[in-house]
Amino acid sequence: MKEKLIGKIIHFYGQISVAIVELSTELKVGDEIHILGGNTDFNEVVESMQIEHQNVSRAKKGQTVGLKVKEKVHEDAKVYLAGK
Repeated sequence: MKEKLIGKIIHFYGQISVAIVELSTELKVGDEIHILGGNTDFNEVVESMQIEHQNVSRAKKGQTVGLKVKEKVHEDAKVYLAGK
């Protein structure tokens, strides 16, 4: 299955390793994402997601979410829903 673009990184908080993602489609906890851009290229399962510092299990198109990530990411990196 082909990967689907679901958003982009608009900010990264290095101290806490949290990426702020502007979504162009729905995202759920448990989904596998692929972050690609600059020197960044890795897959990760979404284990926790927050909107306005509140934990959520899913987010809709147009929302901005904070995701804990395992590696440093850069602004404007693309976020894809990984193919299964």
